[in-house]
Order: sequence, then structure tokens, then C-alpha cells
Amino acid sequence: MLSSSPAVTTAAHRPPSSETYQVPLNSLSSSQIITRRDLFKTLSVCIATPSLSVSTVAPANARGLFQMPPLRLSNRYYLVRAGESDYESLGIINTNPVAKTSVDSGLSDKGKKQTVRAAIQLKEMGACDRSCWLWPSITQRAYQAAEIIAAINGVSRSYIVPEYSFLDARGLGAYEGRKLDSISEVYALDSISMKTKPPPISDGTPNESVSDVFVRVTQLMSILETQYSEDTIVIVSPDSDNLSVLQAGIQGLDLRRHSELYFGPGEVRLLDANSIPVYKQPASAVYKCTNPPNCD
Repeated sequence: MLSSSPAVTTAAHRPPSSETYQVPLNSLSSSQIITRRDLFKTLSVCIATPSLSVSTVAPANARGLFQMPPLRLSNRYYLVRAGESDYESLGIINTNPVAKTSVDSGLSDKGKKQTVRAAIQLKEMGACDRSCWLWPSITQRAYQAAEIIAAINGVSRSYIVPEYSFLDARGLGAYEGRKLDSISEVYALDSISMKTKPPPISDGTPNESVSDVFVRVTQLMSILETQYSEDTIVIVSPDSDNLSVLQAGIQGLDLRRHSELYFGPGEVRLLDANSIPVYKQPASAVYKCTNPPNCD
């Protein structure tokens, strides 16, 4: 049989969200023999009885799932929007992920200059003085921006970690191919509800709501906060919405108003979980979102 002291604990001794069922076999003495049948019976009892669980072999301080807004951040984060793309230089919305690695989706000449300025700003801010990790979207313009940032800040290419899906530009559905200034119509929809999606289109371009983007960037932060500790990470996005939704989520702001945190091409920001940007604060005091993404 299992020892009754270390092997079985009550739910009161662990966080309510924990639902792990693991056995510390190394806690059994040499005289205590456990069979497959004994183990199965013990696990069955623990699973069937909510008040019981089997002790975990994982460290007691193991991190749980990442939540927005977080109690704290384990790393220091800089948010960078890549410079203007060739499509943006033509005043055209281009968000279809099929073309994200195409050279046609790369930085324009103006975008390269904007990115150089962003890289210099990061250097002046001391972002990579003690080394840093660059996490760009695999989107052509974002990865090009990361390479420029790495070159100017003396960061080895081995510290560039391409992100393949969570940092894709927000899919704008039927707005694909329209003029850039029509993005204001999307933001008007966002301000009504974070669950409203742009109209769909049949060419494969996703039509993502603010809530959809929020899920993606939360998953990204969960990976970063788990994989690194006390490091500096530069997140490079091809568009503004990934970054504005991420910043709003981290700071507990109303996600419907994420566009008030808009990032211009080549803009750099230190992500401070404890500070709401004064220059972007709305007149209304009703801005906090205590349980994102449920801000409706």
C-alpha cells in the first residue's frame, strides 16, 4: 500500500486550479512495494474524490498558467513594430498569412530606415546591454527588422528566435487589399465589442477579433514566461494590433480600446506591467479591465 502521509494530500494544501495527479515514488522506502494494481486503485480513488489528490514530484513553486493581467513578469520586454512594409508603402492592407514570408511583404526603403532608428533607440535604452533574445514574427518584414536590430545591437543571430504563428499580423478578412485608412472602420467595431470580427473573405485571409488576437499573444507570453527567467526579450511584430492588445492585456486595460495604444511603424516601447502610458490615457476613468478578455 501507499504510505498515508506524503502520498495523499488534501486539496486545501494546493492551489484550487491544480488538477495534477502524480506519484512521488522516490518517497517510498525500500520496504514499501507498490504494484501496478495498487497504483491504479490509488489513482482511481483520487480522481473520483475531488478532495484528494496524489502528491506531485514537481517543485512546489512550479508556475501555473499565464494569466492577464499578470501579478508580475519574470522577464523584461521591449515591444517593437517592424518598419513600413512594401504593401504599406502603397497604402494597401495585407494580412493574409499565405504571403507572410514573401519578399513582397518585406520592408520598404522607408521601413528599413524606420527600423534602423528603432534599433538605435533600443541601443540607447540599453535593451541588449546584458544580452537579449529577439522574438520576431516569421513574417518577412518582422524578421528583416530583427536582423537589423541584431546587427546594430551586437546580438548574435543565434539569439533570434522566429515565431511562426502567434505573432502573425491580425487577419482583417474582407478588408484585405483595401486602403490602409480603412483600418479605422475595424477599430470602430473593436470599440463596440472585442468579440466582433471583420467581415469574412474567401481568399483564406483570417478575420480576427480582438479576442482572437488576445488569445494568441497570451499564448506567446505563456511560452516566454515559462522558457525564460530574468532575461530581456524584444518582441518584433509586423503590425500594431498584436502589440497594442498585448500591452492592454498586460496592464489590465479595456481591450476594446486597444487602438489608443497604437504602434506606428518602427515604434519601440518598454513593456511596463505597472504603468499605464499617461500620454495615451483616455479622458474616461472607466478604462480598467479586471478580468480580461471579458471586458464587455
